[in-house]
Amino acid sequence: MNTEQIVRTFIEYFEERGHRRITGSTLLPPPGDPVLFTTSGMHPLTPHLEGRPHPLGGRLVGVQRCLRTTDLDEVGDRTHLTVFEMLGTWSLGDYEGPQSLDWGYGLLTDGFGVDPGLLHATVFGGDGQVGPDTGSLELWQDRGVPVELTVDDNWWSNGPTGPCGPDSEIFLWTGETPPQSTPTRDDRWVEVWNHVMMRHRRLDDGSLVPLPQRNIDTGLGLERLSSLLQGRSSVFECDVFDPWRRLVPTLWQLDEPSLRLVCDHLRSAVVVIGDGVRPSNTGRGYVLRRLVRRVLTVLRRDDRQWGLGDLPDELVRHTLDHFRQDMDPDLVRQVLLDEERRFGRLLERGRLVLSRPRFRGPLSEEDFHYLHDTHGLPRDLVVSLRPPR
Repeated sequence: MNTEQIVRTFIEYFEERGHRRITGSTLLPPPGDPVLFTTSGMHPLTPHLEGRPHPLGGRLVGVQRCLRTTDLDEVGDRTHLTVFEMLGTWSLGDYEGPQSLDWGYGLLTDGFGVDPGLLHATVFGGDGQVGPDTGSLELWQDRGVPVELTVDDNWWSNGPTGPCGPDSEIFLWTGETPPQSTPTRDDRWVEVWNHVMMRHRRLDDGSLVPLPQRNIDTGLGLERLSSLLQGRSSVFECDVFDPWRRLVPTLWQLDEPSLRLVCDHLRSAVVVIGDGVRPSNTGRGYVLRRLVRRVLTVLRRDDRQWGLGDLPDELVRHTLDHFRQDMDPDLVRQVLLDEERRFGRLLERGRLVLSRPRFRGPLSEEDFHYLHDTHGLPRDLVVSLRPPR
């Protein structure tokens, strides 16, 4: 089942159960939202989760593109991407958690053909403020799915204050042996789907008050789901990355971790540019700049002649089409090439600065801060420019 079929199956399954499809928004959050980028499917729906009626009703389903800067340093493992798509469902004061989990179980096992014996669930076990999630626990016990009770791992919030609640996560076994242990003890259990019972609001003093309505907010990463259903070992091997895996190694001979980072960051940069962001030294523009410069740092580390001018048009067009972005691919390439020229000038300045006697020995934290604050040289660039000792 390819990614397009997975999306279609997901949407149609919930439409048959009374959900209305919403159109996913861009990576840019709604006005007034303090975050730089949309990080989850619930972001654009926050006012409705807090009680405002939605024009399409209380049952929604959709696909939302997301960006998480917190995952930048994890990119390169088998499950994390910087920009990804999130499949989601929402109950705005309609049905409760057990119903959501029952439908989720049905879609995974009947709709996607997942062996029930490869599933494991985690459930909120209760703390000093909120009791255990007995409804979710009983649902999983009725379905014969093993359950692990946790506290912090099964409490979802979007920050220190705001909407929050207990969640139940569904994991799929990816090991070559029969399932063993539990999700918190064995990373061969990969999280597939999170169902949040969003019932509370956390205040500044840490206390909880009920939201005006009891909501359900679920989300599962499309690329991660695709890789699991397609039997691939990482998100970088699912079908949406096929053109990248085919073309990038013909341009640049990279080890596997570097190849994953280059593919992820270039793909993410194209999407960010496609949503109207341009490189700068602050905010969203700085995230874009960091993505591009991390790619260039990897490329120039191995060969100073490697550059973004070699990037095939096919990859830019494929990415824009996949994320349904209406932007001229030539404009995207121009933004990338302009940033590459700026980076080239930074490299020249960095080599000159690092040739000074002060920086010929081991660098201290004070040195790294000085190089960044005074000369605009980030730590990873400084490390890459200094020859091995």
